[in-house]
Amino acid sequence: MSNDGIRLAKRVAEQASCSRAEAERYVANGGVTVDGVVVEDPASRVLPAQSVALLPGASMDEAPPVTILLHKPAGMNSGVGARGASALECLSPETLVVGGHGQPRFLKRHLARLTLCTPLETDASGLLVYSQDFRVVRKLLDDGERVEHEFVVEVSGGIADNGLALLNHGLTFSGKPVNPMKVSWQSEGRLRFAAKGMRPGQIEHMCAAVGLTVTDIKRLRVGRMSMGGLPAGQWRYLTEYERF
Repeated sequence: MSNDGIRLAKRVAEQASCSRAEAERYVANGGVTVDGVVVEDPASRVLPAQSVALLPGASMDEAPPVTILLHKPAGMNSGVGARGASALECLSPETLVVGGHGQPRFLKRHLARLTLCTPLETDASGLLVYSQDFRVVRKLLDDGERVEHEFVVEVSGGIADNGLALLNHGLTFSGKPVNPMKVSWQSEGRLRFAAKGMRPGQIEHMCAAVGLTVTDIKRLRVGRMSMGGLPAGQWRYLTEYERF
Protein backbone atom coordinates (compact mmCIF):
# COMPACT_ATOMS: atom_id res chain seq x y z
CA MET A 1 0.00 0.00 0.00
CA SER A 2 0.98 3.63 -0.34
CA ASN A 3 3.11 5.32 2.31
CA ASP A 4 0.37 7.95 2.57
CA GLY A 5 -2.60 7.55 4.88
CA ILE A 6 -2.49 6.06 8.37
CA ARG A 7 -1.58 2.71 9.87
CA LEU A 8 -4.30 0.13 9.54
CA ALA A 9 -4.22 -0.64 13.27
CA LYS A 10 -4.89 3.02 14.08
CA ARG A 11 -7.86 3.10 11.70
CA VAL A 12 -9.29 -0.09 13.21
CA ALA A 13 -8.84 1.27 16.73
CA GLU A 14 -10.79 4.40 15.80
CA GLN A 15 -13.60 2.50 14.09
CA ALA A 16 -13.93 -0.28 16.67
CA SER A 17 -13.36 1.92 19.73
CA CYS A 18 -10.61 -0.37 21.00
CA SER A 19 -6.98 0.06 22.00
CA ARG A 20 -4.19 0.06 19.41
CA ALA A 21 -2.89 -3.26 20.78
CA GLU A 22 -6.32 -4.83 20.44
CA ALA A 23 -6.63 -3.47 16.90
CA GLU A 24 -3.27 -4.99 15.99
CA ARG A 25 -4.49 -8.40 17.17
CA TYR A 26 -7.67 -8.07 15.10
CA VAL A 27 -5.54 -7.42 12.02
CA ALA A 28 -2.90 -10.09 12.72
CA ASN A 29 -5.66 -12.67 13.25
CA GLY A 30 -7.01 -12.04 9.75
CA GLY A 31 -10.15 -10.33 10.99
CA VAL A 32 -9.88 -7.07 9.01
CA THR A 33 -10.49 -6.31 5.35
CA VAL A 34 -9.38 -3.32 3.30
CA ASP A 35 -11.57 -2.79 0.25
CA GLY A 36 -12.85 -6.33 0.74
CA VAL A 37 -9.41 -7.99 0.93
CA VAL A 38 -8.05 -9.49 4.16
CA VAL A 39 -4.90 -7.67 5.31
CA GLU A 40 -2.85 -9.20 8.15
CA ASP A 41 -0.16 -6.53 8.61
CA PRO A 42 -1.15 -3.97 11.27
CA ALA A 43 1.48 -1.55 9.88
CA SER A 44 -0.13 -1.44 6.43
CA ARG A 45 -1.28 2.05 5.52
CA VAL A 46 -4.77 2.95 4.37
CA LEU A 47 -6.19 6.03 2.73
CA PRO A 48 -9.30 7.83 3.96
CA ALA A 49 -11.25 6.72 0.89
CA GLN A 50 -10.50 3.03 1.47
CA SER A 51 -13.07 0.83 3.17
CA VAL A 52 -11.91 -0.88 6.37
CA ALA A 53 -14.16 -3.45 8.04
CA LEU A 54 -14.08 -6.10 10.75
CA LEU A 55 -15.13 -9.54 9.56
CA PRO A 56 -18.01 -11.27 11.38
CA GLY A 57 -16.55 -13.26 14.25
CA ALA A 58 -13.25 -11.35 14.20
CA SER A 59 -11.30 -12.02 17.36
CA MET A 60 -8.53 -10.19 19.15
CA ASP A 61 -7.63 -13.29 21.15
CA GLU A 62 -4.14 -14.63 20.51
CA ALA A 63 -4.31 -17.09 17.60
CA PRO A 64 -3.44 -20.61 18.78
CA PRO A 65 -0.30 -22.29 17.40
CA VAL A 66 -0.76 -24.63 14.45
CA THR A 67 0.70 -27.93 13.31
CA ILE A 68 1.15 -28.69 9.62
CA LEU A 69 1.16 -32.05 7.83
CA LEU A 70 3.00 -31.95 4.49
CA HIS A 71 3.44 -34.61 1.82
CA LYS A 72 7.07 -33.89 0.93
CA PRO A 73 8.03 -34.70 -2.65
CA ALA A 74 11.31 -36.56 -3.18
CA GLY A 75 14.23 -34.21 -3.84
CA MET A 76 13.27 -31.51 -1.35
CA ASN A 77 15.32 -30.89 1.78
CA SER A 78 13.80 -31.46 5.19
CA GLY A 79 16.59 -31.24 7.69
CA VAL A 80 18.99 -33.94 6.46
CA GLY A 81 22.08 -32.60 4.69
CA ALA A 82 22.21 -29.48 2.53
CA ARG A 83 21.06 -30.78 -0.85
CA GLY A 84 17.73 -29.75 -2.33
CA ALA A 85 15.36 -26.80 -2.00
CA SER A 86 13.65 -26.49 1.37
CA ALA A 87 10.40 -28.39 1.78
CA LEU A 88 9.06 -25.20 3.40
CA GLU A 89 8.72 -23.86 -0.14
CA CYS A 90 5.74 -26.20 -0.55
CA LEU A 91 3.78 -24.30 2.10
CA SER A 92 1.53 -21.66 0.54
CA PRO A 93 -2.19 -20.86 0.43
CA GLU A 94 -2.33 -22.42 -3.04
CA THR A 95 -1.05 -25.83 -1.85
CA LEU A 96 -3.26 -25.99 1.27
CA VAL A 97 -5.84 -28.78 1.15
CA VAL A 98 -8.95 -27.25 2.68
CA GLY A 99 -11.62 -29.38 4.25
CA GLY A 100 -12.39 -31.32 7.35
CA HIS A 101 -14.02 -30.12 10.52
CA GLY A 102 -11.86 -28.17 12.95
CA GLN A 103 -9.24 -26.85 10.52
CA PRO A 104 -8.23 -23.21 11.15
CA ARG A 105 -8.54 -20.50 8.54
CA PHE A 106 -5.21 -19.82 6.80
CA LEU A 107 -3.12 -16.95 8.17
CA LYS A 108 0.31 -15.86 6.99
CA ARG A 109 1.55 -16.10 10.56
CA HIS A 110 0.95 -19.85 10.43
CA LEU A 111 4.01 -20.17 8.20
CA ALA A 112 6.32 -18.37 10.65
CA ARG A 113 8.30 -19.86 13.56
CA LEU A 114 7.68 -23.44 12.44
CA THR A 115 9.78 -26.25 13.93
CA LEU A 116 10.49 -29.28 11.76
CA CYS A 117 9.56 -32.22 13.98
CA THR A 118 10.21 -35.15 11.63
CA PRO A 119 13.34 -34.80 9.44
CA LEU A 120 13.47 -36.95 6.32
CA GLU A 121 16.17 -37.71 3.76
CA THR A 122 16.13 -35.49 0.67
CA ASP A 123 15.61 -38.44 -1.70
CA ALA A 124 12.72 -39.77 0.41
CA SER A 125 9.12 -38.59 0.21
CA GLY A 126 6.14 -38.67 2.49
CA LEU A 127 4.79 -37.22 5.69
CA LEU A 128 6.51 -34.25 7.33
CA VAL A 129 5.31 -32.48 10.47
CA TYR A 130 6.00 -28.80 11.17
CA SER A 131 4.65 -27.18 14.30
CA GLN A 132 4.39 -23.95 16.28
CA ASP A 133 2.95 -25.89 19.23
CA PHE A 134 5.51 -26.68 21.93
CA ARG A 135 3.45 -29.71 23.00
CA VAL A 136 3.75 -31.30 19.55
CA VAL A 137 7.44 -30.37 19.31
CA ARG A 138 8.12 -31.96 22.68
CA LYS A 139 6.27 -35.17 21.78
CA LEU A 140 7.87 -35.64 18.36
CA LEU A 141 11.40 -34.40 19.13
CA ASP A 142 12.10 -34.64 22.86
CA ASP A 143 10.02 -37.84 23.28
CA GLY A 144 10.38 -38.98 19.68
CA GLU A 145 11.94 -42.33 20.61
CA ARG A 146 8.47 -43.45 21.73
CA VAL A 147 6.64 -42.47 18.54
CA GLU A 148 6.30 -45.10 15.81
CA HIS A 149 6.93 -44.13 12.16
CA GLU A 150 5.74 -46.23 9.22
CA PHE A 151 7.53 -46.38 5.86
CA VAL A 152 7.15 -48.23 2.58
CA VAL A 153 10.51 -48.98 0.99
CA GLU A 154 11.14 -50.06 -2.59
CA VAL A 155 14.18 -52.33 -2.91
CA SER A 156 16.09 -54.32 -5.49
CA GLY A 157 18.53 -57.20 -5.22
CA GLY A 158 18.42 -60.50 -3.40
CA ILE A 159 17.88 -60.59 0.35
CA ALA A 160 20.09 -62.79 2.54
CA ASP A 161 18.57 -66.06 3.77
CA ASN A 162 17.95 -64.66 7.25
CA GLY A 163 17.62 -61.08 6.02
CA LEU A 164 14.01 -60.43 7.02
CA ALA A 165 14.64 -61.70 10.55
CA LEU A 166 17.71 -59.47 10.83
CA LEU A 167 15.74 -56.44 9.65
CA ASN A 168 13.27 -57.07 12.45
CA HIS A 169 15.99 -57.47 15.08
CA GLY A 170 19.72 -58.06 15.05
CA LEU A 171 21.41 -55.26 13.08
CA THR A 172 23.47 -52.28 14.19
CA PHE A 173 23.55 -48.67 13.02
CA SER A 174 26.25 -46.12 13.90
CA GLY A 175 27.84 -48.71 16.14
CA LYS A 176 24.72 -49.32 18.24
CA PRO A 177 22.15 -52.16 18.19
CA VAL A 178 18.97 -51.24 16.34
CA ASN A 179 15.77 -51.44 18.36
CA PRO A 180 13.40 -54.30 17.42
CA MET A 181 10.93 -53.23 14.73
CA LYS A 182 8.24 -54.63 12.48
CA VAL A 183 9.44 -55.27 8.93
CA SER A 184 7.45 -57.28 6.40
CA TRP A 185 7.11 -57.79 2.66
CA GLN A 186 4.15 -55.90 1.16
CA SER A 187 4.81 -57.23 -2.34
CA GLU A 188 7.78 -58.23 -4.42
CA GLY A 189 10.36 -55.46 -4.07
CA ARG A 190 8.41 -53.56 -1.43
CA LEU A 191 9.00 -53.65 2.33
CA ARG A 192 7.02 -52.09 5.16
CA PHE A 193 8.94 -50.73 8.16
CA ALA A 194 7.18 -49.73 11.40
CA ALA A 195 9.68 -48.57 14.00
CA LYS A 196 10.42 -46.19 16.85
CA GLY A 197 13.59 -44.16 17.10
CA MET A 198 14.43 -44.39 13.39
CA ARG A 199 17.38 -42.26 12.26
CA PRO A 200 18.02 -40.66 8.85
CA GLY A 201 19.98 -43.11 6.73
CA GLN A 202 19.10 -46.09 8.91
CA ILE A 203 16.72 -47.84 6.51
CA GLU A 204 19.18 -47.69 3.64
CA HIS A 205 21.99 -48.97 5.89
CA MET A 206 19.88 -51.85 7.22
CA CYS A 207 18.76 -52.93 3.78
CA ALA A 208 22.33 -52.88 2.46
CA ALA A 209 23.38 -55.09 5.37
CA VAL A 210 21.05 -57.86 4.14
CA GLY A 211 21.87 -57.50 0.43
CA LEU A 212 19.16 -55.06 -0.69
CA THR A 213 19.48 -51.72 -2.49
CA VAL A 214 16.91 -49.06 -1.60
CA THR A 215 15.38 -47.33 -4.61
CA ASP A 216 12.63 -45.35 -2.86
CA ILE A 217 11.48 -44.48 0.67
CA LYS A 218 8.12 -42.99 1.60
CA ARG A 219 6.92 -42.23 5.14
CA LEU A 220 3.22 -42.96 5.52
CA ARG A 221 2.59 -42.38 9.21
CA VAL A 222 3.90 -40.63 12.32
CA GLY A 223 2.34 -41.97 15.50
CA ARG A 224 -1.43 -42.09 14.94
CA MET A 225 -1.34 -39.56 12.08
CA SER A 226 -1.19 -40.97 8.56
CA MET A 227 -0.63 -39.08 5.34
CA GLY A 228 -3.87 -40.45 3.93
CA GLY A 229 -4.66 -39.15 0.46
CA LEU A 230 -2.66 -35.94 0.78
CA PRO A 231 -1.17 -35.24 -2.68
CA ALA A 232 2.58 -34.73 -3.07
CA GLY A 233 3.58 -31.12 -2.48
CA GLN A 234 0.38 -30.28 -0.62
CA TRP A 235 -0.38 -29.81 3.07
CA ARG A 236 -3.10 -29.49 5.65
CA TYR A 237 -3.54 -28.43 9.24
CA LEU A 238 -3.67 -30.86 12.13
CA THR A 239 -7.15 -30.37 13.54
CA GLU A 240 -7.90 -29.79 17.19
CA TYR A 241 -9.31 -33.32 17.42
CA GLU A 242 -6.25 -35.15 16.08
CA ARG A 243 -3.35 -36.47 18.15
CA PHE A 244 -0.03 -38.13 17.41
